[in-house]
Amino acid sequence: MSVTLAAEIDANYDYFARNLAQFLSHHKGQYALLKNRHVVRFFEAPGTAYRFGKTEFPDGIFSIQEVIEEPVDLGFFSHVAN
Repeated sequence: MSVTLAAEIDANYDYFARNLAQFLSHHKGQYALLKNRHVVRFFEAPGTAYRFGKTEFPDGIFSIQEVIEEPVDLGFFSHVAN
């Protein structure tokens, strides 16, 4: 994993964790596509979020997090979803 991707994932996770309560109120169980410490869009399935991310960000520098009570920092695997 590149240093840039790792830094993006870490920064996005930090942003996501700090704003989780807000996301839970309207998007619980969905998947957030994050880029530059910002939610680009929420999706119903991780694969849909991943495909959208690859189309919108061909450099592959984005991350995906499930909106659940206890977020899990999956590192690289928060980016690779099926």
